[in-house]
Amino acid sequence: MKYRNLGSSGVKVSSLCLGAMTFGEADEKSFMHRAGSDEATAHAVLDRAVAAGINFVDTADIYGQDGLSERVLGNWLVARGSRDRIVLATKFRFTMGDGPNRTGASRYRIMKCVDDSLRRLRTDRIDLYQIHMQDITVPEDETVRALDDLVRAGKVLYIGCSNYAAYRLMRSLWLSRTHHWSAFITLQAQYSLLVRDLEREHVPLCRDEGLGILPWSPLAGGFLTGKFERGKPPQAGTRLGEKERMARYDVERNWKILDAVRAVAAETGSNPSAVSIAWLLARPQVSSVIFGARNVEQLDANLAAAELVLTPAQLAGLDQASAFDLGYPYSFIQATQTAW
Repeated sequence: MKYRNLGSSGVKVSSLCLGAMTFGEADEKSFMHRAGSDEATAHAVLDRAVAAGINFVDTADIYGQDGLSERVLGNWLVARGSRDRIVLATKFRFTMGDGPNRTGASRYRIMKCVDDSLRRLRTDRIDLYQIHMQDITVPEDETVRALDDLVRAGKVLYIGCSNYAAYRLMRSLWLSRTHHWSAFITLQAQYSLLVRDLEREHVPLCRDEGLGILPWSPLAGGFLTGKFERGKPPQAGTRLGEKERMARYDVERNWKILDAVRAVAAETGSNPSAVSIAWLLARPQVSSVIFGARNVEQLDANLAAAELVLTPAQLAGLDQASAFDLGYPYSFIQATQTAW
C-alpha cells in the first residue's frame, strides 16, 4: 500500500480509501443505501482492509437508516481498539430525523450532526468532516465558520466538501483565507473513466488551491468491473441489475472505455476494477480513491489497484478511449491557447 498526503495537510492516508456506505443490512427506507453487508461481514472487510495497509475509511451519517453505517464502524473501532490506526472521515448535510431543521448546513444543524456522528462512531474526534453537498439556502460563511469552530473545539481535525460547484468551492476557500478560518482540504466528487466532468474546472481549482480529490464511484456503479457485455442483460443482484439503471450506461462511449480497460487488464494480468482505479490514482490531485466492498472477495479485487502502475502508453490509451467534449469555453480555450 502506498500513502499520500491528504490534500495540503500533513496527514498520510492510504491511496485506497474504504467506503462504508454498504455497512449494515440494506433497508428500503434508508436514503442512498442499497444492498448491504451484515455487521459481521462489514467487520471482516475492515479487518482485511487494515491488514492490507488501508488506514482511511469514509462514511456518512445518511448511510443506512438512523446512521447504521456509522454505528457499525464505531462498534468495530471499539472492538478492535483501532481508532488511532484509522483516518476517519464522515459527512453531514442530508436529511436525518424529523422537523424543519432535519436537513441542511446551518450552524444550528451542524452542531447537532457532529455530536450525533461522534456518538454513533464512539469516538472523541472526526479526522475529516465533510459537507455532503453545498446548501444554497445557507450563507457559505455560516457553514464554514461553524466548521472552523468544530476544529477549534477539537471535535474535528480537518474539513472537506463533497459535490460542490466550483464557484461555491472557490467562495468557501476565499472566506476561509480572508477570515483565517479552517479551510477545506479535500473535495469528494464523482470521478471515473466514464465521468470526467470534474476536469473542466474542479481539477484545475484543486491543483491551484492545494485540495486533494477523493473520487467516489470509481467503478461507475459497477460498470467498470467488467461484468457486463454489449447486448446482454445485466446480471441479477448487481448494482446495475435494474434495466433503468443499466440504460444510463448502455452507450457506445462507455462500451469503448470498457473494451480499453479490459485490454489493459489483459496486458497487466490484473482485473478491470484494478485498472480503472489505477487510472484514477495516476490523475493529478487525487489523494485517495474511495471504493466500497460488500464482502472480502470484492475488497481483494480492488486492492490490486494499490500496486498497479500503468505505463504512459496504457494511460494514454485509457485517456483517449474516455475522452469527452469539454464544451464551451473549455474546448475553445484548448483549441486556441497554442494557436493564438
